[in-house]
Amino acid sequence: MLAWLKNRYIWIGVAVLVVALIWSLLSEPGDENSSAPTSPVFVKVEQGPLTIAVNAAGSLRARDQVVVSNNLEGQTTILSIIDEGKTVKEGDLLIELDSSLLQSRLIDEQIAVQGAKANFVQARENLEIVKNQAQSDIEAARLAYQFAKDDLNKYQKGEFPNQKKEELSKIALKQEELRRAEEKLSWSKVLFAEKFLSQTELEADDLAAQKARIDLELSQSGLELLLDFTNVRRLTELRAAVESTELALDRVQRTAKANTVQAEADLQAKQALLERENMKLDKLLTDISKTTVLAPQAGVVVYATSLQRSWRGNAEPLAAGQSVRERQELIYLPASGAMVAQTQIHESNLEKVHVGQSAQVYVDSINGRSFAAQVKSVAMFPDAASSWLNPDLKLYRTELELSEYSDNLRSGMNCRIEIQVAQFDATIAVPIQAVVLDGSKPFVYVERDGVVQRQAVQLGENNESLVQILAGVSAGDRVQINPPITPMGL
Repeated sequence: MLAWLKNRYIWIGVAVLVVALIWSLLSEPGDENSSAPTSPVFVKVEQGPLTIAVNAAGSLRARDQVVVSNNLEGQTTILSIIDEGKTVKEGDLLIELDSSLLQSRLIDEQIAVQGAKANFVQARENLEIVKNQAQSDIEAARLAYQFAKDDLNKYQKGEFPNQKKEELSKIALKQEELRRAEEKLSWSKVLFAEKFLSQTELEADDLAAQKARIDLELSQSGLELLLDFTNVRRLTELRAAVESTELALDRVQRTAKANTVQAEADLQAKQALLERENMKLDKLLTDISKTTVLAPQAGVVVYATSLQRSWRGNAEPLAAGQSVRERQELIYLPASGAMVAQTQIHESNLEKVHVGQSAQVYVDSINGRSFAAQVKSVAMFPDAASSWLNPDLKLYRTELELSEYSDNLRSGMNCRIEIQVAQFDATIAVPIQAVVLDGSKPFVYVERDGVVQRQAVQLGENNESLVQILAGVSAGDRVQINPPITPMGL
């Protein structure tokens, strides 16, 4: 494409000079013939062979070449590079890139990995501690709850009935003691009346009866206190203890679960950090390995800059100390002698070019010989670079494979490509400039019997200089190759 653009710019420059020269000639003062009409020029129409071809400029490259690129992120510097043109074997060192910054980052990352690994181990052990502590706390709370329920059952079914029986037993005993004391007092009164007991003994028996009565009342009050107050309070305390330990068990279980989940989340976070640091470490090691570029196959070293062109001129040759960017093509290694011609087809010729068409390739540096080729691919979309340089210019990348080979062929050589579209052994054709369009209808000016007249024609194929006439003109007719801009008779 670049060679084509170069030729295009040369022709544009020549055209501008020619137009300027014509303008200067037409603008000379005192030219009496400046307004005179141009004399018509006629050519005789003949029937003969016609070759329809698409011509384009291009360049050669190896068909099976391997592209060696810089795979490091960002920009880096070439420390050493193999000499261009040298033959290498697979695995030979091609380029050594600067890895000093990567080595420094590697040490920092190794330290970060060790720190992340220590944090991970600590989080893993902490999870086990939290699980053990949670299990211990839950078991203790469960035991406390069970003991509280047992205490309640023991009191309701054992302690309280026993205390009640004990109080009833005391009342029964006191009642018997009161009965005996009252019977004794009654006999003492009889004996006192008969003068068998003294006043003192009677008073003693009376006091004993009163004491027995008071003891009975105390026992009865103790039973009432047990039933109405002590039992109610004790039941309330024991039931509150059961409820409290049950809530404590639920609280401990929830706390243990939360602590375990937190410890597991912390472990997962530490594990993720460790994995991320390991990935960064692996990436650094991979990047460091990329600083040593080895030959993926045997071949002859060709610098990519030797085959690249830009609108500002040739790219700077590769050399030690030069900065290269990520994915930049550095070296080409042709794998075989098969060659491919690369070109770009203008959109006006796109319909004429198809995969499988035959072509001839003329290499600029090899005079007197052409190489047979075949169209292998035509791009679906126009080239972005040419569209950027000129939005109105639509060029489609096309590749042709050479079916012939010569030791003189080299990648990057300029060439001229002639794609064969059609071949007519005998047909009528006229110069393209002889055809004028009236709207969408083509016609020519024909001289017949000394009279120039407009003749409608039917067009066929065309190349860069001739157009095929299918109807309207016959062999032997004379057509005007400088027809007037304004159709005659209008």
